Amino acid sequence: MRPVRGKRILAVLAVGGLALTAAACGKAPETPSGSSSSAATAAAYKACMVTDTGGIDDKSFNASAWAGIQAAKTQAPNVDPSYVASTAEADYEPNLRGFVTKKCNFILAVGGLMGDALKKVATDNASSQFAIVDSGSTGANVYPMQFATDQAAFLAGYLAAGYSKTGTVATFGGLKIPPVTVFMDGFVDGVAYYNKQKSKSVKVLGWDKAKQAGSFTDDFASPAKGKALANTFVGQGADIVFPVAGGTGLGAAEVAQGSSGKVSIIWVDQDGCKSAAQYCNVFLTTVVKNITDAVQKAVVTGAGGQPLSPTPGYLGTLENNGVQLAPYNQFDSKVDAGLKSEVEQLKQDIISGKVTVESANAPK
Repeated sequence: MRPVRGKRILAVLAVGGLALTAAACGKAPETPSGSSSSAATAAAYKACMVTDTGGIDDKSFNASAWAGIQAAKTQAPNVDPSYVASTAEADYEPNLRGFVTKKCNFILAVGGLMGDALKKVATDNASSQFAIVDSGSTGANVYPMQFATDQAAFLAGYLAAGYSKTGTVATFGGLKIPPVTVFMDGFVDGVAYYNKQKSKSVKVLGWDKAKQAGSFTDDFASPAKGKALANTFVGQGADIVFPVAGGTGLGAAEVAQGSSGKVSIIWVDQDGCKSAAQYCNVFLTTVVKNITDAVQKAVVTGAGGQPLSPTPGYLGTLENNGVQLAPYNQFDSKVDAGLKSEVEQLKQDIISGKVTVESANAPK
């Protein structure tokens, strides 16, 4: 079992790239030239972000990272945010290099899939500061931000097993990559832990941790694919679905809304009742990955002239609130008080090390 590493204090960022065309780039308003404020006179700190293929409005990790950069501006008014959206993996490298050309002070790559492209660009531009979400360090000038999402997903699996009426729950991913499968590992183990504690036999569809095999849509931006897969699981008896697939997961939420209350969703990354409020009535909870806070702190640190060390970087855990379960929101009165207490106690047991959470896909 992997010991809990909540005592590591780290910070997470993803490195960004610049749009190849002006239309592709989102940008915050410029400070009025006539302003006499310190914000106007301070040297601009260009904080630039390259999204993964899910886009800026994926209701998930891209949106979380962008929110962090925007939030940094409230603390450091000299922050000048901009982003460019990647529509394919081939966009990663040119987008990153575009931001180097624009002399961005901070370039964030969002998502582990950008790791290889970032390593090339960062190696070629040693004087530029990069950051990446969901990947380890790829150089002395790269600030890595990672999250032990298996810890919070373990809580979600326990909750799902305790809340399920059918005794069958399900999960699926967008792509079979460690930042996705680490959620699925934790979820499956949480269900197994519930079964062991309660002598139950709740079944999980969509992921076999031992075989590292399961169901994937190969897409983070296709609600139609998520809907089709969720319908398959519901047809097999699942009444709770845990999609780890960005915007693709919204298709599962649509299925839940059409089930007349029979199916619930556990969301990921951002509290679903905030990021996709139209589906709040089907979100049992969310496995939150606090990308927003990690990115915000990193940008504020950089804007203040402080170095961003690649070692050890940032690791979000239950202990430092880098990962957590969101409130139950509209399900608060539906979840048994005893089950709520058990989930909270389990959280404390993971933090203390009494219960260990293990995933080969977890950040090292």
